Amino acid sequence: MNLSLVDPFVLAQDCPEVITGRLRSGHSTSIRFSHRGDLLASGRHDGIVVIFDIETNGVARKLRGHTRQIQSLSWSTNDRYLLSAGQDWKCVLWDLKDGSRVRTVRFEAAIFIAELHPLNHMLFAAALFEDQPVLVDMSNEVPAKHTLPTAPRRSQLERENASEKQAAQDAKQTTTVTLFTPSGDHILAGTNKGWLNIIDAMTCQMLYSYRIANSIIVLLRLTQSGRDVVINSSDRIVRTLHLPDLSDPKFDFESLQVEVEHKFQDLVQRLSWNAVAFSSTGEYVAATTYMNHHVYIWERGQGSLVKILEGTKEELSAVEWHPFRPFVAAVGVDSGRVWLWSVLQPQRWSALAPDFAEVEENVEYIEREDEFDIQPLEEIHKRRLDQEDEEVDVLTLEPVKTTTEHGAGDFRMPVLLDIEASDSEDEVVAVGAGQFRRRSPGAGREWMNDGEGVSGDESRKTNGSVAQNGTKRRRAG
Repeated sequence: MNLSLVDPFVLAQDCPEVITGRLRSGHSTSIRFSHRGDLLASGRHDGIVVIFDIETNGVARKLRGHTRQIQSLSWSTNDRYLLSAGQDWKCVLWDLKDGSRVRTVRFEAAIFIAELHPLNHMLFAAALFEDQPVLVDMSNEVPAKHTLPTAPRRSQLERENASEKQAAQDAKQTTTVTLFTPSGDHILAGTNKGWLNIIDAMTCQMLYSYRIANSIIVLLRLTQSGRDVVINSSDRIVRTLHLPDLSDPKFDFESLQVEVEHKFQDLVQRLSWNAVAFSSTGEYVAATTYMNHHVYIWERGQGSLVKILEGTKEELSAVEWHPFRPFVAAVGVDSGRVWLWSVLQPQRWSALAPDFAEVEENVEYIEREDEFDIQPLEEIHKRRLDQEDEEVDVLTLEPVKTTTEHGAGDFRMPVLLDIEASDSEDEVVAVGAGQFRRRSPGAGREWMNDGEGVSGDESRKTNGSVAQNGTKRRRAG
C-alpha cells in the first residue's frame, strides 16, 4: 500500500541523492548488508558486532565474541549465519537465530579479510597478514585449514626464462584479499604486488594470474551475477573488469584474456580511495576517499562521474550499496557513525484519494451545490458499511524479488524484545526522510557520553556505578 503513495518517477531512480539517516551504536569500523537487504551488520572498534534493522534504524542484535576491532563481515546466502573477522586473530561464525557462536577459528597471524562460501556456510577463505591465505572447513569441531597458493601462475615461457630474483619475489608475495565467485567453485585473490589470481576452490590449485597494477590490491567486489569485478588498489585507481562464465565446464583458462574495462581516478586532486562497492544492478561504482568526506559515484556505461554524495564533515571508510535499492551506507572514521544516503520520496496522496488535489499555493475553493446538504443518518451509515466491505490484508508478507542466483531463503531473524539491545545510541533522532531532531538530554546519560566518544555499553556501566555510589553516599549521610 505504501508503494502507491510514492511517485513512480522516484521509484525509477537508481542513484541516491541526499543523506536520509544515520546509525550509531558504538564506533563502527566495517559494515555489510545482508543479501535480503533488511539488515546491516556493523563491526565495532571494541569487537562487538551490531545488527541494524534498516526499516526502523534500530539495533536488532548485539554479538559479543571478539576483543579487538572487527576487520570484515560476511553473510551466508540465507542470511542466517554471519562470519566476523577481528584483529584478535580469530574468526567467529554466528547463528542469528539465537545469537550463538557456531564456530571460533583462531589463526597465528592477523586477518585481512574473511569471506563465506556462497553455498556452504561452514566453509570460508581468509587472507592473512604476512602469511599464506587459507581455506577453512568448519564442518568438524576442529576446523581444517587448507593453504592456498599466492605465487602467480606464469606461462611456460616465463617459467623457463625466470630469474632467481623473480622467483624470490614471487615467493615473498602475500594475499591481501580473497573472494568467492557466486557459484563457489573459484576464489579470486589479490596480492600485495598487484596480481589477480583465480584459484580452484576444490583442488586449491592456481588456475590463472593477471597483473592488474604495480601496487597493493586493497579490495575486490563482485556484482551479483559474478561477471564483473571492481578492484581498489593503492595506486589511486579504481578498475573494473569483465569476467567470463568461470563455472562453464568447457571453459579453458589457458585462453582467458582479462582486460581492464574502466579506470576511475581523480586526475586533479589525486585522491586515494578507501573502499569501493558495486550498485545493486552493477551499473554504478561507489568509492570513499582518503582524507575527504565525499562519496564518488561513477557509471560504467561511459565511465564518467555522475554524482558526489555530500553532507558529512568527516572522512569515510567502508561503503556499501543496498542489494536492491538506491541506498548507500558509509562509515565515518572519526565518529564511527554509519551515514545513509537515499532518494527522498514525496508521497502522492492522490493515489489513495482520487479527488485529492495537491496544490503548491492557496487557491479559492468553490463548493458544490449539494456538498453540505444534510443527509439521513441511515444513508450515511449504509455508505460506510459499503466502503468497509473491502478486506485489506495487513499480515501477509510479500516475498522480496531477488536478482541473485541463489535465493535468500525463508529465514527471518527473530525480533529481540530487549530495550538494552534495541536502542541506536545516537544523539539525533530521525523524524522523517532527511529530517532530524536532537535527542532530549533527559533521555539518558548516553546522550551526554556519546559526544565524548563513549559507547553505549560503557555509558550504561558508568551510569550503573554512578547510581550505586550516589545511593551509598545518601545512606551514609
